Amino acid sequence: MKAIRFHEFGSSEVLRHEDVERPVPGAGQVLVRVAATSFNPVDDHIRAGALADMLPITLPYVPGIDLAGTVAELGADVRGPKVGDPVVAMLPLDLAGGAAEYVLAPAESLAPAPRTIELVDAAALPLTGLAAWQTAFELAELKPGQSVLVNGAGGAVGGLVVQLAVDAGAHVTAVDTPRHADRLRGYGAHRVVDPLDLAAGPAAVGGPFDAVINHVRVSPEELAQLTNYVADGGIAAGTAGPIPDDPARGVRTASLWVRSDGAQLAELVAKVDAGKLRLHVAAHRPATELAAVHEDAGAGRLPGKTVVLAP
Repeated sequence: MKAIRFHEFGSSEVLRHEDVERPVPGAGQVLVRVAATSFNPVDDHIRAGALADMLPITLPYVPGIDLAGTVAELGADVRGPKVGDPVVAMLPLDLAGGAAEYVLAPAESLAPAPRTIELVDAAALPLTGLAAWQTAFELAELKPGQSVLVNGAGGAVGGLVVQLAVDAGAHVTAVDTPRHADRLRGYGAHRVVDPLDLAAGPAAVGGPFDAVINHVRVSPEELAQLTNYVADGGIAAGTAGPIPDDPARGVRTASLWVRSDGAQLAELVAKVDAGKLRLHVAAHRPATELAAVHEDAGAGRLPGKTVVLAP
């Protein structure tokens, strides 16, 4: 079978299109014929070796943490999925493998694919959806009636956080550039704020807030400023670096390291099929262009969430 993989850490040039052996599922594993994966920023960090100490991997490594495809074969002791079922999954970060014709997935990571969207587009859901869910509900513990500021709301994770928060009954202020404003209002954001306006202070954007959720990589000084936007007793959570807490005001903070969870993913799929969660796919690229996708991401040229079609 065909796969894209790298044998050493480095720039996007280390990614190679190669013939590899088709894997065989062991106990508790499912072999999936890949329809698509998608690019996530962590893919770039893994390839470059930036996470080698935190996330040891075995080389050669096939990237692609997101998976949308069709069950091809079942390993021993697998219950639930059947051959031919369309499925989605977030693959283990240390193994990944989505940029290939076939990939092994732990059975517990799988969820039925959404029925209301194209299977390839479902590859945009797993990692970003789980990151949004875990940030909003496990870290921020959002509840109906709370106010929440989502910084980086136009991004892949931020846009899903906005929709999950709105669906949960929270009052959402979304922060991102004006080009995302109409889409964010369409998601149900009560207020859309330009990042330049955010700099004017909490009161200028309707704060302070019960929760602040950040997905923008900024300097430590800028992260520290976000603490001021949290109301007494509130929480700041995010995926883009630690926000300082403020014990004197009872402000807590938390950072996410996303994990695979088939049950949560099934909940997200149900929201997609119910029309409560929309995926914004900016581009589709063939796997043969994966090196170019990585290069474009590093240069800031990706238009948004990019789905990578199977080789």
